Amino acid sequence: MISRKVNNVKEALDGIQDGMTIMLGGFGLCGIPENSIAELVTKNVTNLTCISNNAGVDDFGLGLLLQKRQIKKMISSYVGENAEFERQMLSGELDVELTPQGTLAEKCRAAQAGIPAFFTPAGFGTEVAEGKETREFNGKMHVMELAYKADFSIVKAWKGDEAGNLIFKGTARNFNSCMAGAAKITIAEVEELVPAGTLNPNEIHIPGIMVNRIFQGEKFEKRIEQRTVRQK
Repeated sequence: MISRKVNNVKEALDGIQDGMTIMLGGFGLCGIPENSIAELVTKNVTNLTCISNNAGVDDFGLGLLLQKRQIKKMISSYVGENAEFERQMLSGELDVELTPQGTLAEKCRAAQAGIPAFFTPAGFGTEVAEGKETREFNGKMHVMELAYKADFSIVKAWKGDEAGNLIFKGTARNFNSCMAGAAKITIAEVEELVPAGTLNPNEIHIPGIMVNRIFQGEKFEKRIEQRTVRQK
């Protein structure tokens, strides 16, 4: 069985260069590849195009890359939790492509499945549809969306094995599952890395064939953006 294990995050991110397009899994701060993002900051790669549901918060997640002006373009569906993201967008410092959330997920999944394009009703009649082909199906207008093209996809899983099979936990499954295998190279950082054959095949969410490199992360903070507790 082919082993996709690499020794550390530095080895996992080998080959990422300035100007590349990178998918990053996660929803807010849930299920983000914390170690990989920190390493991107350390590598100081610039002019990145990042595809992610949002950009973390000001001082964590992709917000760390925004602070150092390492991202030239964000392809996202949500801005609300990151004041620096909003500031750079409104000032014109950052190129932002806002995409309906379901469309963003499907553009990732289409790339994963090798589907070049698809039609969706989301965004018809809005700025989202400008410059795109439209077509009527069953009396309803649809917009043609192209699958994403990315150099690297970086996902975070709860558990994985050395063959690259992944299991996500809870809502951390979010965009991670549709981004795995959706780029030229997929990197998976996991909380627990086990020998091949250890995982129950019936519990695997993403097969190892969709993963090129896998490593065990460390010191996950797992921050919560808005902590809400019941009033006593």
